[in-house]
Amino acid sequence: MSADRARRGPEEFRMDTDTPTTDWHARAAALALDPRPVINGLRVDVMADDAFASVNPATGRSLLEVPAGGAADVDSAVSAARAAFEGGAWSLCKPRDRARLLLAFADALELHTDELGLLDSLEMGMPVEGARGDIAVAATGMRWYAEACDKFVDGVLPPAAASLTLNVRVPRGVVGAIVPWNFPAFNALSKIGPALASGNTMVLKPSELASLSALRIADIALEAGIPAGVLNVVPGLGAVAGEALAGHHDVDYLTFTGSTRVGRRLMELSAASNLKPLALELGGKSPQVVLASARNLEAIADSVASTIFWNSGQVCTAGSRLIVHESHAEELVALVSQRAAAISVGDPLDRDTTHGPLASATQLERVVSIVSESVAQGARVVVGGTRSASLPEGFGYDATLLADESADSPSRQEIFGPVLSVVRFSDDDDAVRLANDTEYGLMSYVWAGDAGEGYRLASRLRCGGANVNPSPESPPEILGAGFEPARASGFGAENGVAGLQGYTRLRTITLGL
Repeated sequence: MSADRARRGPEEFRMDTDTPTTDWHARAAALALDPRPVINGLRVDVMADDAFASVNPATGRSLLEVPAGGAADVDSAVSAARAAFEGGAWSLCKPRDRARLLLAFADALELHTDELGLLDSLEMGMPVEGARGDIAVAATGMRWYAEACDKFVDGVLPPAAASLTLNVRVPRGVVGAIVPWNFPAFNALSKIGPALASGNTMVLKPSELASLSALRIADIALEAGIPAGVLNVVPGLGAVAGEALAGHHDVDYLTFTGSTRVGRRLMELSAASNLKPLALELGGKSPQVVLASARNLEAIADSVASTIFWNSGQVCTAGSRLIVHESHAEELVALVSQRAAAISVGDPLDRDTTHGPLASATQLERVVSIVSESVAQGARVVVGGTRSASLPEGFGYDATLLADESADSPSRQEIFGPVLSVVRFSDDDDAVRLANDTEYGLMSYVWAGDAGEGYRLASRLRCGGANVNPSPESPPEILGAGFEPARASGFGAENGVAGLQGYTRLRTITLGL
């Protein structure tokens, strides 16, 4: 750690490789937490006296008070990012030098896997083993972006006799990023990677539910050699710090993952300020379509349950609507119900826990309310539908299946919880109609007897990505596959080369010869 950085607590918190005897509670008690913003390479105090509580969703108790950054703190961070960009130490450095530093950053992230995973587990309730896995995936993604630094190919237009015209991609400048709480470190790194690989500087506003891992990521970036001011992190409330960032006149580009409601508000702020372009990955109500030709219902039930109940349903791409052919409906619902009933919500710091609580009391209240209202309007609870007894002080909710819902059931909206709605269909046209009968268009899942049939149906679905006969493991090359949400799920490419290009502007340069 450089000598000019101010930070409370130990300089390093590199945990040893996890073993079956790891005591995560003891490691949590040993954490030295510093919730202050990281601005221009330093831990600094916020300019006002506001703060908010970071609450452990497994216990319902406060972990610590986090100083709430306000408009003045966001302005300071943007100024630091602007100065770093204009200074050229990052924006003008050679692509291979930038790649070398990002590779070192990826290595450092892996060294801090245990710490970052533990912070996410404490703040949002993800089982610690899953949170650690997220860091490993994010580090792999950072390496992908590092290796892409020098892979941009610019264009030369057919020359005229006395001129030459070039098309080149240049960094946008200062990038603002607002990320959600469901995968705190992973979401932050999924924005940081392409923004920095493209030569931009960044101000990141993490969710107020889970700020700590993003702050440590900024520390780790500095330790890896990324210059001060390139990555700044300001915790704060969305209505204050988030709006200040979105409406800032010196932010050149804004990327956001979160709700459709907030996405619409950010568009208003962008329009009212400097018309900064945006990339928005918003809500989803993704269908899981099981065609009549589908086989091996046991395997399909495993995948259906995993897709909706993973991370307690707090996933934007969660397959929350099971649209199943009537010939399979009874058997498949029974199989998925068995798997849902076997899920036990537990202590996220227990290495054997596979499903943790919902991230907040507000999220729990939302799930309880939507399920209750749906039942009042005629929906039938097949399994679940109650708070988890295993975490009496926490925010757990049991895996739930709903059937016989009305066309205007409240459960048609994005729930962001472990709730699966079941609908039957009689033919493929009916399946397509039901799958597209939503305002969202993020992801879809299709099971068919053969990939060709599944592809033909998937091509009719209005969504950013489709998975046909999905396998349990995503191949490593998925990191290079970009996608763009549709409809109320947002716009702007994410991931891969297409996502990377979003963080650049296309510039034309004509040379007189």
